[in-house]
Amino acid sequence: MKLEKISEHVWVYPFEERRDRPNLSYIRGERWNLAVDAGHSKEHLMEFYDALKEAGLPLPDITVITHWHWDHILGMHAVHGLTLANEKTKQYISDFKHRIETEGTDFFLAFHESVREEYKDGKPVVVTLPDMVFSGEMKMDLGNCQVRVFRAEAPHTDDSTLIEVVEDKVLILGDCTGGTFPEWTVDQVLADKLAVTITNIAPDLCLPGHWTPLKKEIIIQDLLDGE
Repeated sequence: MKLEKISEHVWVYPFEERRDRPNLSYIRGERWNLAVDAGHSKEHLMEFYDALKEAGLPLPDITVITHWHWDHILGMHAVHGLTLANEKTKQYISDFKHRIETEGTDFFLAFHESVREEYKDGKPVVVTLPDMVFSGEMKMDLGNCQVRVFRAEAPHTDDSTLIEVVEDKVLILGDCTGGTFPEWTVDQVLADKLAVTITNIAPDLCLPGHWTPLKKEIIIQDLLDGE
C-alpha cells in the first residue's frame, strides 16, 4: 500500500477494512512533521513508516491521537517522536491499559473479528500513554504550515480530536462522524453540533478515519441526515 498525497502538505496511508486499520495521516512542514494516529499495532505503524521512507519523507516529530479506540492507539509504543492527545483521551487510554494489564486480552480479542485478525499471530497488545496532553485546542506552526488541533463534540466518542491543516483547507476527522461502538447508534444532537463545527471551519476536504477523502458537503449532509 502506498501513500496518497491529498493536498500540498498532507499525505494519507490508506485504511484497510479487513483488520479495521484506519487512515494514518502525515502533515509536512518546513521545520516539523506531524502524523495523525498511531495505528492498530506496531506492524501497522511500521508499514506507514516504510511508506514515508519510500516517498522520501522524514518520520514524524509528533503524532496526534484522534481518540482512544484501539485501532488508533496500539502502535503508540513504537511511535517516532512524541505523542499528543487530549485530556479525556489520556484518561480512556489509561483505563484501557489498566484493564489489559489486570484482565488480560480476552475481552479485547472478543471485540470484533478485525481485532482477532490483527492479533492472530499472538503479538503482544501494548498500551502506552501519550507523552503530551492538551486541553481545548492547540495551534502549531510546522513551518509555513499552520495546524490547529482541537477537541470537538461528536457522536462517535466524547474525546474526539480534529486536526485542521489551515492553508490546505483540510480537516482530519478520525472516526468522529460515526456512531458509538458496538451498536453504532448516532446521537443526532451531537451529529448536528459536529455539522455546525465543520460548516464553520469550511474545509475543502475532509478525511474520515476509515474512508476516502470527501468534500465537506457530503460529510455535513450525512451528519444532518443521521447516516
